[in-house]
Amino acid sequence: MSVLKGKKVLLGITGGIAAFKTASLVRLFVKAGAEVKVVMTPAAKEFITPLTLSTLSKNEVFSSFTDEEDENAKWNNHVELGLWADFMLIAPATASTLSKMASGNSDNFLLATYLSAKCPVFFAPAMDLDMYKHPSTSKSFKTLEAYGNIMIPAGTGELASGLHGEGRMAEPEDILEFLEDRFTRDLPLKGKKVVITAGPTYEAIDPVRFIGNHSSGKMGYEIAFNAAEMGAEVVLISGPTHLNLDDKRIDLIRVTSTRDMYEAAHENFGNADVFIAAAAVADYKAKTVADKKIKKNDDTLSLELTKTEDILFSLGQVKASQKLIGFALETNNEEENARKKLKKKNLDFIVLNSLNDKGAGFKGDTNKISIIYPDRKKDFELKTKSEVARDILKEIVELINA
Repeated sequence: MSVLKGKKVLLGITGGIAAFKTASLVRLFVKAGAEVKVVMTPAAKEFITPLTLSTLSKNEVFSSFTDEEDENAKWNNHVELGLWADFMLIAPATASTLSKMASGNSDNFLLATYLSAKCPVFFAPAMDLDMYKHPSTSKSFKTLEAYGNIMIPAGTGELASGLHGEGRMAEPEDILEFLEDRFTRDLPLKGKKVVITAGPTYEAIDPVRFIGNHSSGKMGYEIAFNAAEMGAEVVLISGPTHLNLDDKRIDLIRVTSTRDMYEAAHENFGNADVFIAAAAVADYKAKTVADKKIKKNDDTLSLELTKTEDILFSLGQVKASQKLIGFALETNNEEENARKKLKKKNLDFIVLNSLNDKGAGFKGDTNKISIIYPDRKKDFELKTKSEVARDILKEIVELINA
């Protein structure tokens, strides 16, 4: 999933041959989950039609203050458009438009909108080699960057004149990559590796039966998704669950038993910045696993159980600079039991949820938590698990930056 999902993109198109690439650019924005509105200069219409762009963006295309063919047309509000956008991209940005942007010459609707924009503004130059190298163009680049505008460098290749060199507008895929990198750079978990365990673990009794619990994995999966949204490199170690994850930003490792999860956790802990143990690990396993299905011959069945590996305790023993977060699902003496676990397992904080709280616990889409530190406690209202995940990650960011 792209960091551009949900962003409002104002695309300004000027009159250069590279305008034909903007159809692909709009498609890429829409595919990434962004909302796109297009503003064109009158000259841009000679290279690509407003109909094409409105069809692809599913929004009206603007090119003038009013519709000159409709005497009753409403005024197109450039200020409103400039305030609507999360960012503005001018592509292609011709030498003429760049010069006007630098000097504040507002002689068309696009330039009026640019001057009204309060959001970050990116521009992708497109012109012939000699124009690109001209001192006046270089001056425009420097002036616009001094204003805080961000240039997406032109590529090198064959130009419309037949020359070969700099000035070719960056390809749509490269523009998208540039923007994603730029917006990811300032995310609070950028450059951090976050490892999360989720779901239950199953301990075999025989080839058919197992010891398990009701964990759905939803809480851990929400934490993983939101950590990726915040720029982290995410590893999700998931026990058996019906949940699916189609997110290229998340490395999903599927495991079954506690031993499997233990090994995967230790393999990824050494270079982790944060480890969040949200899995509901089985506490016991059968001392002896039958190699064939146990037949139902008697009214009772006795199983001898032994403890499983304590993943969180083992990580706490080898913890260096990592932030280690645990979960405690309790039914009685909740805070007392959570604090014992916090201390015993060498955690930075523990997330407590109680089965006595309506809407908390397994399977549901909501949770009600308290976050307990060695020296304080923070209580939260009942929220969706996605919101709870963000609350937990916000606390982690504060820990990292403390």
